[in-house]
Amino acid sequence: MHDKTKRHSKVAIVGTGLVGMSYAYAMTIKGLVREISLINRTPEKAEGEAMDLSHGLPFTKPVDIRSGGYELCKDAQMVVIAAGANQKEGETRMDLARRNVKIVEDVVPRIMEHNPDPILVMVSNPVDILTYVALKVSGLPPERVISSGTVLDTMRFRYLLSEFYNIDSRNVHGYVIGEHGDSEVLVWSRVNIAGISLMDWCQACSRSIHSKMPEIEEDVRNAAYHIIEKKGATYYAIALAMNRITEAVFMNQQSVLTVGTLMKGEYGIEDVCLSLPCVLGSKGVSYVFSNPLAEDEERALQDSAKVLREGLDSVGY
Repeated sequence: MHDKTKRHSKVAIVGTGLVGMSYAYAMTIKGLVREISLINRTPEKAEGEAMDLSHGLPFTKPVDIRSGGYELCKDAQMVVIAAGANQKEGETRMDLARRNVKIVEDVVPRIMEHNPDPILVMVSNPVDILTYVALKVSGLPPERVISSGTVLDTMRFRYLLSEFYNIDSRNVHGYVIGEHGDSEVLVWSRVNIAGISLMDWCQACSRSIHSKMPEIEEDVRNAAYHIIEKKGATYYAIALAMNRITEAVFMNQQSVLTVGTLMKGEYGIEDVCLSLPCVLGSKGVSYVFSNPLAEDEERALQDSAKVLREGLDSVGY
């Protein structure tokens, strides 16, 4: 066992549902951290999950998996909030807001009681609304309160482009920005494949994507609804997205990821949390990119911010 007197890489997860545990499972396999703490409103559920994960440790890198109360947030560099009601079939992320805001208002002070300076990562939906609430309730600096944002949406965008062109998705670069939800914006003007602009790529391979663009937009924007209709919930891909965020933080990679963060005038947007490409490392978000967009994309991003501001107004923020 490791020396418990020394600070080590530790993540605390609040909420041991499908998303929280898929994240913990993927993190265990990848060996990203030295300690994973599981907290749930039903302690027995967290205890059972910790036992189940721990029994597989002979096949993974060493990690301590514990369950208990909010005292387990102490010394965690990152606290992930995955607690909240699930999105139901036919329900938008904004429909979830009133139910889940109350949960965040209850959970965040308990975290802060035991850990005054974590990087707080929101994954529960509607993630942009709840990130803003967590920021206000915690009193933490904005760079230390982030969300999974549109990291998953960006993954979906890149995957669908890679399928269309039959190319490794790791060579496809493009971003989804704005709300993680119905008003999100696919930034077509910035897509490149191996450094080649999308339009040049289309010309080089003699395959235009124009007619396919509306279908890809629909598939990215409505992916969660389709998955929920077919299997009840989404959790595998978001768990991998969260692992990517975790890796960037603990390894101080200064990676560019579309996590959600507070806007401070980017594209004329203020006082909402939404997603733009951000530099992410051990201290949280160090830089937010706001390079010029196509006119229609910038207008759509501003509209997305208005949707989120209206949502915040509706829940008293």
